[in-house]
Amino acid sequence: MKRIIAATVQNRSGVLNRVTGLLQKRQFNIESISVGRTETEGVSRMTFVVEVADNQKLEQLMKQLNKQVDVLKVSDITDKAIVARELALIKVMSNGQVRNEIQGMIEPFRASVIDISKDSLTVQVTGKTDKIEALIDLLRPYGIKELARTGLTAFLRGHQPQVTELAPYSLLK
Repeated sequence: MKRIIAATVQNRSGVLNRVTGLLQKRQFNIESISVGRTETEGVSRMTFVVEVADNQKLEQLMKQLNKQVDVLKVSDITDKAIVARELALIKVMSNGQVRNEIQGMIEPFRASVIDISKDSLTVQVTGKTDKIEALIDLLRPYGIKELARTGLTAFLRGHQPQVTELAPYSLLK
């Protein structure tokens, strides 16, 4: 099962390496990861999507992350009300004949053309992962020259208690 884990960490050299190393050592596959500074000086937020076999493995992961010195808070936000977005830049082969067709196709996705050259155009799209996947699938027949994605970034919607304890998982036992 895919889980979305949000962590606030000290913004120090090596923290990302230690966290990803912990996941790698315990054989968790990171499907996406995004990291950036927060509103608090010296603190970064990490959002990563991992494939977890069962609740016991998830509980182990959460405990191990909480043990890390530079980790301030860890939450599994998968089943919470969250705001989550991803950014993708898609460079598509195009000439003058298909350019208008592509621009019409990306409009319902609220995507925008951010660069045009003689033989390609670059599209920027933000949204949920399935929206981005759908746009990529539509653009694939035109020939995707390059694709870059940020990975999911997310946090809780509105005012919700941020549970960092493992109580929800211990109740499943």
